Amino acid sequence: LTLARDRLGEKPLYYGTVGDTFLFGSELRALRCFPGFSGSIDREALTLLLRHNYVPSPWSIFENVRKLPAASICRVTLEQGAPEVRSERYWSLAPLLAAPPAPAQAPEQAREELNALLAEVLDGQSLADVPLGAFLSGGVDSSLVVAAMQAQSSTPVRTYSIGFEAGEFDEAPFASAVAAHLGTDHTELYASNDEVLSIVPRLAGIYDEPFADSSQIPTFLVSTLARQHVTVALSGDGGDELFGGYLRYFAGRRVWDQMQVLPGAARTLLAGCISAMPIAGWDRLAAVLRPVLPGRYRYRSVGQKAHKVADVLRASDPDAVYLDLVSLWKSPAEAVLGGRDASIFDPFKPELGLLKDFSERMMFADTMTYLPDDLLVKVDRASMAVGLEVRAPFLDHRVVEFAWRQPVTSKIDKRTGKKLLKDLLYEYVPRELVERPKMGFGVPLADWLRGPLRDWAGDLLAAEQLQRDGYFLTDAIQRKWREHQSGEADWHYQLWPVLMFQAWLDAYER
Repeated sequence: LTLARDRLGEKPLYYGTVGDTFLFGSELRALRCFPGFSGSIDREALTLLLRHNYVPSPWSIFENVRKLPAASICRVTLEQGAPEVRSERYWSLAPLLAAPPAPAQAPEQAREELNALLAEVLDGQSLADVPLGAFLSGGVDSSLVVAAMQAQSSTPVRTYSIGFEAGEFDEAPFASAVAAHLGTDHTELYASNDEVLSIVPRLAGIYDEPFADSSQIPTFLVSTLARQHVTVALSGDGGDELFGGYLRYFAGRRVWDQMQVLPGAARTLLAGCISAMPIAGWDRLAAVLRPVLPGRYRYRSVGQKAHKVADVLRASDPDAVYLDLVSLWKSPAEAVLGGRDASIFDPFKPELGLLKDFSERMMFADTMTYLPDDLLVKVDRASMAVGLEVRAPFLDHRVVEFAWRQPVTSKIDKRTGKKLLKDLLYEYVPRELVERPKMGFGVPLADWLRGPLRDWAGDLLAAEQLQRDGYFLTDAIQRKWREHQSGEADWHYQLWPVLMFQAWLDAYER
């Protein structure tokens, strides 16, 4: 028996054994139905969930089940008793990373090549015998996909976006402005708080395995909206990882470079000064300054970002910086009973060893971990729950390989990322329509946990419930819950994975 998973991990593949029987499927619930399935929780996987928001490949939440990593092939021999499983990667970026740098392209040549490549990819991905559309947030990635689609379509492309009552999280006006400029057939839905909150109890069933990226909520909403009109939707997933869109790629590198001139004692002192102000205090300060700041500096979650800078100042090397930047819990094993931490980057050490640039190392690590196990899980499960197929043009292997042939200087400078994508997008839409801080697909989770979700969360995190379940150190969880409720700290990022696991237990284990 031979099994394989796509190059970037757009679709899942679980496998495991029960006695001498080999099981596999695209959903955990399919394996759980098999007689004799044990369902023992993998404490290492649970620890990783608290650190990363997701259970990374090759782990699954169950001890006897594994996820086949992206770009891997699995061969199973069933002839001699217990199944023998051997897996290997069939596609890798290593040859590109090891190759000598390609001759430098002029910026306009790179833009022309990318534009032509996207058109070629879209020719294939737009083929469908069912209605087709696209997600549009008004950000760089989705706007470029939609612009390229509209450029080769004789009719308006159908586009979809979600708006929220909380203005800080509302991207709908940006999406509407881009849609109007491009002339798409645009549909937006403004979801009330009640509509959004009603999804929370359904998340465990939608995601099948504990998953804690809270943008799962708006992703499900926009998938539901799009499915009312189309059966296939294109998305901008992958643009950030391939072309350098995350703040950590340029700001993290800048902080690391600058801190090298400071003595260790000075870095420690500065980190202590930053950490001395609680996260909530930084957020209050940012709220006061927000009205007078230029749009590109109006970041959300300023307190969390400030404390991340403090972590960077304390870090000993670039890889430690990256781990600090992507970790929700700094020491998650201390919150999980029997918890064991592990590195999710070991399988990619050979490729990481080929990359000397700090930003490129972060981009590659995200492409191999965060992209397949967080972003693509989020989109796949949300869309499949409503019968919508989502395709990601940036994740065509030709685009991926093109991106990794480009020098990092064509993507990132000291102030911004995605330079190549932005410059191409500006050929389709005015700069002012899309030049703003990256918003992501956020929801006001911190406030919800102190308000409409307080009772739901409080029941799941009750001391007696945590002690009865036996997975978390009750004092560690309860302390964060109390501090969050009092406003002393904002721990919603740390509490949400615990809540998603507890909700999943409610749905599947009890």
